[in-house]
Amino acid sequence: MRWIVRPGDGTTVREVLARAGADADAVRDGRVFVGPRRVRRDDEPVQAGDVVQVAPPREPRGASVSVLLRAGDLVAVDKPAGMPTIPDHAGSAHALVALVARALGIDVGRVHPTSRLDRDVSGVVFLALSKAAGERLRRARDEGRYDRRYVAVAARAPEPPRGTWDVPIGAASAVERDRRGARDPRRRAVGGRDAVPATTNYAVCARAPGGEVLLAVAPLTGRTHQIRVHAAHAGAPLVGDRAYGGPARVTLPTGRVLEPRRVALHCARVVVPGARGEPRVGPGPHATDLVASAPVPTELADLWSALGGDPAAWEVCASCALP
Repeated sequence: MRWIVRPGDGTTVREVLARAGADADAVRDGRVFVGPRRVRRDDEPVQAGDVVQVAPPREPRGASVSVLLRAGDLVAVDKPAGMPTIPDHAGSAHALVALVARALGIDVGRVHPTSRLDRDVSGVVFLALSKAAGERLRRARDEGRYDRRYVAVAARAPEPPRGTWDVPIGAASAVERDRRGARDPRRRAVGGRDAVPATTNYAVCARAPGGEVLLAVAPLTGRTHQIRVHAAHAGAPLVGDRAYGGPARVTLPTGRVLEPRRVALHCARVVVPGARGEPRVGPGPHATDLVASAPVPTELADLWSALGGDPAAWEVCASCALP
């Protein structure tokens, strides 16, 4: 619903929603916006000319979320594709943080993601249940002790087949957003506005007969859409990643057409320091680290197999050494 406030409609969000006959739970669910701003309280003021929008409710995808591990004030979960990490315009009930809070029986205000996966990306997400835990993992990221391993299906192999992408990433221009057919303000581009350093290690693990490849990827920085932007810039856009030039469909030699409904990117493993946070000595996980792994979703495994790829390559990608 979209409502332009007129004189006499009321002076608060509550009065305007009542006038418009909107869902009484919309504010609580985080589905009400005045302009671009999300409404937190129904007594927030409005004035004539303001645009009030109410997004439709979205049902949570499943009644529960898969908890991979819990250690003190940290919890790791397996986020499915299609689920936002935090509330979006459709509200909060279907977001990962809300489902985790429900699964743990705690207030959603205590649940803070320490990294965010895009809606159409699956895999491991670590969440902090206290400010101290959040700060601990923030420091770990700054110190290079927050290790993430992704696996992805790319439309083509990058050259060279293993190495490091280290081109800076910034906000995409309006022209670039329009060229891609969407005006998402989160869209990013290599060398975009206010570009910042971004580094991603990668390696080709396996190849399919049609030229698609399975990639192992480890981002060393945490920029929005970093892996997707770097892969596309390297000429290896991810299958299903329409936003960055990835194919929306793949036609097999048999004539069968594959139309993935998600980005072919999955966070397979995350390693973070444990609660005591002992310093590491040497590379790789240590006894005090927390390691969370999420199995490759069926839809990605089926996609790779349909392309003629070796199913055993997923495990190689999840554990192989990278530059």
